[in-house]
This record gives sequence, structure tokens and C-alpha cells, in this order.
Amino acid sequence: MLTKVTLTNFRSYEMKELEMSDGVNVVFGPNAYGKTNLLEAIFLMSVGDSFRAKRTEEMVRFGEELGRVGGQIIDEKGELMTIEVIVNGGVVMGKVVNKRKYIIDGVSKRRKDLVGLLPLVLFRPEDVELISGSPDVRRKFLDKVLLQTDKSYDHSLTTYEQALRRRNKLLDAIREGAVTRYSLTFWDGLMIKHGAIIQEKRREFVDYINSLFQRSELFNKLKLEYDASPISEARLEQYKDAETALGYTLVGPHKDDLMIKEEERNLSVYGSRGEQRMAVLACKMGEIYYLEEKTKRRAVLLLDDIFSELDEEHKQEVLRVMVGRQVIVTTADEGDVPMFKKVNLIRL
Repeated sequence: MLTKVTLTNFRSYEMKELEMSDGVNVVFGPNAYGKTNLLEAIFLMSVGDSFRAKRTEEMVRFGEELGRVGGQIIDEKGELMTIEVIVNGGVVMGKVVNKRKYIIDGVSKRRKDLVGLLPLVLFRPEDVELISGSPDVRRKFLDKVLLQTDKSYDHSLTTYEQALRRRNKLLDAIREGAVTRYSLTFWDGLMIKHGAIIQEKRREFVDYINSLFQRSELFNKLKLEYDASPISEARLEQYKDAETALGYTLVGPHKDDLMIKEEERNLSVYGSRGEQRMAVLACKMGEIYYLEEKTKRRAVLLLDDIFSELDEEHKQEVLRVMVGRQVIVTTADEGDVPMFKKVNLIRL
């Protein structure tokens, strides 16, 4: 549970400290007042990354060298813990420094030590890209959940991505005649081993969500189809000429995709905007329950101005899921506030 958030030179905030209740926290303010920036800061404290910044320096207030996001949480043992994430533009006082620094109870830590301390699920209107966007968006959806629940997944994904970058560089070198294909042997083995782990855990998560859909009266027509790109010695051999020509690895988890269907209709192609929003909501519900089952803790819900996007039936479903969980919801419409009970109203 999150009890306090402190922002210093983060995005639009020069200095801001906010207290959070253990129930529903409604962040109210006009557009461009920093509501989404606040959720981004909380997300950063949870997973060590932003859900929208392409570069770390985008999170630093204009004209400043460093931005800080701090917070206090109550961990699974009921003990108070402090978290701080420092972000910068890569250069401070003329020196190149780490772009992000993670500090837990005053001690510098790695990102993977941070992940999982504050389990959370983010839902925002832009999440419709889960249906209509590129395969990379859907892979990140899978990864974001699994990174919060499984340290071995974090290790395998990090190792796989490092091996992939190295292998692609070697493919370029092979094309230029600088090295032989034998140089790929070690990296092939590493990618095959960790690729299998990644895909096994992705498939487990997809199967879990499908089992929830089958038991739901609201979402029982939905189904996720995991389109995995297997990686093996035989597959790498099959594509070796094409890979050498392109300088890029053509098979493996980095090529996986996820299809979201309603009664065999691929919603990315045939779904209306309303149907796509409904399917995203269903996936987010699955994310909540999976995260909580694996961590044995209640997830914090971050809802970024989503109620204007939902019809009454799905709005009520979100309100139902909010019960018993810490929620931080943003809105630009003060008329939304009465729909929540016992709220901590935060005006920006």
C-alpha cells in the first residue's frame, strides 16, 4: 500500500507531497494539471520504468538536471518502507551519470530489487492500443505483469534481450565476412534456453486469463490466442540465410504476438472502438487477479480518466473491482466524484 508520494522536479512538478489513503484516492484537476504525471511517478516507483517516456530525460522538469520521485509504502509484513527513484538527462555538472537510480530505505539498489514491492495495475484510455497497436505493445503487456510476479522471468528476459542484441551484431559481422557462423553458437544456446522459459511463462499467463474469461458472464465470449514464435536449433538453421541477409534474428519471443478475439473475430481488425475498450478492460481484470494470486497481495489500481470511456455496465464492473483495493483515479470532471464512496479527494 502506498501512503505518501513526493515529487521534486519531476515532469510539471517543482515540489509536491501527497498523502494517500488505503481506499479510493480521487485526483481532480483540469487537463494539463499533472494528473497523468502523478500516475507516471507512482508507476515508476513500482516497476522502475515509465509507461510513456521514450527517454529518461523526458521525466525531468525542464531546465533541471535531476528529478526525484519518492514514496512510502507498507510492505507485506506491515512495515514502512521508503522508495526513491532519481532520473536525469544523462549528464550532471558536466559528467555522464546513470540515468536512473533506485534507492530503497536509503540504500542504492538494482531495478529488479524494486519491482514487486508495490504491485500495481494501470488502466488508461490509451490502453486500447493493446488491441489496435503493434505486437510490441502486446508483448510489453505480458512482460509488465510477469516482471512483477516472477524474478526468474526478469532474469530470462534480460538475458535473452542481451543475447539478441549481441547475436544481431554478429549477423552483421557475418554478412561482412568478419566472423564465421560458429561465433553464434554460444548466443544461440542462450537464446534457446531463456526463450523457452519466457514463452512458457507467457503461455501460463494467457491460459490463466482465458480461464477467467470462461467463468465470467460479462467476458465469456472473449479469448486470447498466444501466437508464439518458437526458437530452436532447427528454426535458426531454417532462417539462417535470411537472417544473415537482414542482420536480424527472425525467430524467438521478440517476435511473439497476442490476438484478442470475440467468438473467433479478431478484435484488432473487426472490433468496434467500444468492443476494443471492453476487451482491454477484460485483460486488465485478468492482470489484477493474476498479479494478486502470484504475489498474495492486493494490487494498487491506477485509473487514468477512464470512466468517460466506459458504458454504464463496464463502469459498474470497474467500481466493483475497486472495492477492498487501494485506488488512485484521476478525473477532470468533478461530477465523477460522487460515484465513489469514502474518497480522499486530491485537488491539483
